[in-house]
Amino acid sequence: MILKVKAHSKEVTITNELGMHARTAAMIAKLAAQATSKIWISKGAETADASSIMDMLTLEGIKGTRLKITTEDSTDLKVLDKIIHLIEKGFGE
Repeated sequence: MILKVKAHSKEVTITNELGMHARTAAMIAKLAAQATSKIWISKGAETADASSIMDMLTLEGIKGTRLKITTEDSTDLKVLDKIIHLIEKGFGE
């Protein structure tokens, strides 16, 4: 028997002037660590593990970059929403 996993995704645009840098990536990683499944961040064809600061920095997310945040488990939708909210609010910067 093959089980299909339905991923849940939302898109968001980076709004803060400095974009996604080490401190802001650490904020995302801290939230992603609360999830029971993996959280992924995609920019175009590139995908990064949201629990890895270094992975996220490879996306080079500058202001105006459109990101897709994805979770593999519907139980992590609250974590997904927290990450979206954090990015929408400019990481508090």
